[in-house]
Amino acid sequence: MKAIKNYSVIYQDESIVVLNKVSGLLVASDRYDKEAPRLDKLAEEEFGRLLAVHRIDKDTSGLVIYARTPEAHRFLSIAFERREVHKTYHALVHGRPAWEEYTHKAKLLPDGDPRHRTVVNKRMGKESITNFKLLGTVGPYSWIQADPVTGRTHQIRAHLQDLGISIVCDPLYSGNQKPVRLSDIKRSYRGDVFEERPLLARLGLHAYQLSVVHPETKERMTFTAPYHRDMDALRKQLFKLYKVDPLAQNEEVEEN
Repeated sequence: MKAIKNYSVIYQDESIVVLNKVSGLLVASDRYDKEAPRLDKLAEEEFGRLLAVHRIDKDTSGLVIYARTPEAHRFLSIAFERREVHKTYHALVHGRPAWEEYTHKAKLLPDGDPRHRTVVNKRMGKESITNFKLLGTVGPYSWIQADPVTGRTHQIRAHLQDLGISIVCDPLYSGNQKPVRLSDIKRSYRGDVFEERPLLARLGLHAYQLSVVHPETKERMTFTAPYHRDMDALRKQLFKLYKVDPLAQNEEVEEN
């Protein structure tokens, strides 16, 4: 996997490029900020013209797939429209959900308030479905998996807010952008809390896995994006304290 400052390359061929982007980077053009840094423009310096077929939130890290040809763009766009692409996200949330698994169906209206948030609106909203699964509780937080069936803007964040659950470091939907620090979770912490650097200071939501039929070979392919350094450092610290790892089903638990 080739490391780049703002993204890493998960997979590439003549038809598609799959990237693992950092938090804070747009996937494509944004009507509110035309000058904001964009993943597609940065990656085009390496791959040439890229065609967007889906989006993830600017503040979300993880998997993004681009088409490299008009034919691949058409095929993948139809696949997303028909809900034939399976997407899996991991999130660290405050508290513990009351469920082990839960399917939330609440109609969502993007850009539904003055802060441009997606809101639940039974009359004007569009059908939206997210399957949630509790991966484990780690002290004051929980790791959850979210599998959105539909693809509305900010869908996972809006659905969790409707359930009374907030993702860590999410100022837009939880009103709490407080970074996660080791002193917050480790009772025996002996460092200087005034000099302490946060383990995670951005939205704790990661587009972890994507399963799609390849536009040329017609074979289903599944791509997985490793956590970025900040989120992975937090995962390891939480595992040391609580012996719960959200990646336990996918890789060996790292204790070091």
